[in-house]
Order: sequence, then structure tokens, then C-alpha cells
Amino acid sequence: MKRRVLVVDDDREMLGAIVDGLADRGWEATPAASSEEAMTKLSEPFDALVTDVRMPGASGLDLVAASRRVAPQRPVIVMTAFSGIETAVESIRRGAYHYLTKPFKIEELVLFLTRALDEAALRARAESLASAMRDRFSRDGMVGASPAMQRAFDLVARVAPTEAPVLIVGETGTGKGMIARMLHAESGREGPFVTINCAALPETLLESELFGHKKGAFTGATQSRDGLIAQASGGTLLLDEIGEMALPLQAKLLDVIERGVVRPLGSDVERETSARIVAATHRDLRERVAAGAFRQDLLYRLEVVVVELPALRHRREDLPLLIGKFLAASQARHPKSPLVRFSNEALERLVAHEWPGNVRELENVVERVVLLARTPEASVADLPASVTSTSASAATFSGPIVTMREAQRRYAVYAYEKLGATKAQTAEALGIDVKTLSKLLEPE
Repeated sequence: MKRRVLVVDDDREMLGAIVDGLADRGWEATPAASSEEAMTKLSEPFDALVTDVRMPGASGLDLVAASRRVAPQRPVIVMTAFSGIETAVESIRRGAYHYLTKPFKIEELVLFLTRALDEAALRARAESLASAMRDRFSRDGMVGASPAMQRAFDLVARVAPTEAPVLIVGETGTGKGMIARMLHAESGREGPFVTINCAALPETLLESELFGHKKGAFTGATQSRDGLIAQASGGTLLLDEIGEMALPLQAKLLDVIERGVVRPLGSDVERETSARIVAATHRDLRERVAAGAFRQDLLYRLEVVVVELPALRHRREDLPLLIGKFLAASQARHPKSPLVRFSNEALERLVAHEWPGNVRELENVVERVVLLARTPEASVADLPASVTSTSASAATFSGPIVTMREAQRRYAVYAYEKLGATKAQTAEALGIDVKTLSKLLEPE
């Protein structure tokens, strides 16, 4: 697709030569023989403006200012037969991309036009990506009008530009990962956002992932590799489920936070890192300290700032906002779904639900309803049984007294079915490992 350029010059011979020269090189050039004529064309979708400075009536510098008012991102190249540093400085101050002194070769003009448009395209793309990041991870992207969420947002805004470690606490599914991303997005840090789930890897593998290793450090280490702490230098490292980290690794992590250096496995060389440490957990770390499973000195380092995320059942006023957000997002993913809204009765049932899986569970429920919808309005009958059934205590523990093993098995089955999640996700929600959950799900 040809790039469109508006060329302005009261010298018709020069104007024709520039227009023809650009056309010969694949550009779509539109002439304007006066600044008045150019003013009437500035609102048209030209990619760039090339203008003489000295013309009767409005000057080329006036055109620069007018063009920027109409299309701020459109690059402007100024040309004049009267060379002078004052004119050059003033044209750049008014917003011109470059300044050419006549006579010049058409290739020179093409070169600067190409550079200007390529840079404008890069800026537009960068702004689009930044906008998408803000939409996804900023306050607007994470719904929360309740006082508890507003306090969390305010704390994030205040602590984001600092270097302080942050501990994010809250039940599974409350949005700890999104808060961590919000912290990074609002921090202004130029490095990457890196995340790892400390509960998902065995101790030896987690150590290698975090600290890196030197070639030959262990069997299978065929080449040296930077760990995530080094990779996150200049950015943010989220240690999700920090409460599950083994004690020896906690000691090494404490050293990284206190001294700002990391030593790969098998290496004698320490490397500086400026990664900002953010930790998240659904556990009570003080209880873990009391049980001897978590270092107290590491806890002191991590909880410089604590962001507490409330369970969804404790901020029910946010439910209509969240339902609307998830409904719109799911409709965009599934445009063939006829669903437009939830009935008042269905909304009341959703608001009354306890949501043990928190925001994640709500998002999954809305997605399911959208996928299975047959009518524009979802009724109570369209909601999953996990939402419409009776309370957990009545459904699970009514009837004759049973053994503790059977009671635990029933609750595990209830949680597994209610969350509608994988065994790993259910085990995480219950605070147990997958092997224990699998045993509980077996009949007595």
C-alpha cells in the first residue's frame, strides 16, 4: 500500500519536481501550491507532510503547528531555500521531524520520510502494547470497587515505584498473580516480569530454575544456564506459593535479597542482580514459621509491604462488576453464543454463592454458561449445580455419623466437583498435595 504525502510549496516548478520524484519512487504525493490550500487538506489521512517555510499567507511553520493539532503523530519535514540555524531550531521546536535546505536530492527526502514513518509506526506499536498492558494489568483491568480492593490498589500504586519486596496474600483464585503484574506494570522497571510456582517443582529442579547452573554442575547439565533471578534483573520476579519453598532454598533466597547477588549451582562466581522480589501465598506464613517450615528472617524481609486480597465472598459488591467483565470477555471469545445477560434470579444466586474458588471459579462459571447458552438470557436453571446446590455443610455432612476418613473423603469429593478444576488445582485450594487428594477421592 502506497504511503500518502502532502507536499506544499508556492514554487510550482519545485512542487512538480518533488511530487513527480516521489511518485517515481512509489509514493502517492498530493500537491498544494499554497498554505491556504494545504490547510484545507490537513484533515485528510496523509501519512506525512512536506512543506516549504516561506510562503505568502501562513508560513510552513504555521502548517507544522496546524498539522500537529489535527494529527499529532504525523511526521513533518520542512524545506527552505533560506538556510539558517534559527529557522531550523524553530521548525524542530514546532514539531517538525527534519529540516532540509534547498536544493536537495529527492533520495535525501525519501530517506528522511521513510525513517520518520518507520519511527512513527514503532511509536504507535509501542503505545498500543503499553495501552494493552495497562488495560490488562492496571486497576481498570482488575475489577474492584469494594473498599478492600481499593485499599489494595492504593497500596500497589504507592509501593510500585520503590525497590521494596512485596508479599501478596490471599486465598487461591483471588488474583495474586494479577496484582503482581500490576505492581510490575506500574513500577516503571524496564526488565521483564518473570514468574515461577514454587509448589510446582521439586526442590532440586526449583533451585536450578531460580539460581541457574554451570555446565557440569549435575548430571544432565550439558551447558551453563542463567536462573530466573538473573533473568529478571531490572524487572520483577514473582515467587508464587512461596510458602512451599524448602528451607535450604529459603536461605539462598534470603542471601539474594540481602546482598543483591546470585551464585549459580556449581559456580564460584557471584553475579549482581537487580530483580525486584515479589512473593505470593495462600498460606499463613507465621503459622509456617511456628511449625518450623519457614524462616522467620526471610518472612521479615518479604513482608516489608503486605498486600492482602480479600476472598470474593468478602467483597460481594464487586460481583456484578466482575460478572459483567467476564460475560463481555467470554462473549468476545464465543461470538456465536446467544447469551446477552443473566436474569435477576440468576444474578441473585450468583451473588449469594460462597465462591470457595474465588474470582477464578466465577470466571469459569460465566464461561460455562456462555458456552452452553441457548437463549439470550441465562436463568437459574442454566447455572451449574455447584452454584445452585445447598450449602457445603448441609450437602456434605448431613445424615449419620461417619468416620473422619469418610468425612474427609466426602469433603474432598465435594471440593473437586464444586471447583470443577483439575486435581492439581483442587489440591492447591485444599492446601494438600495431589497424591493425598487422590487417596482421599478413593472410596473407603
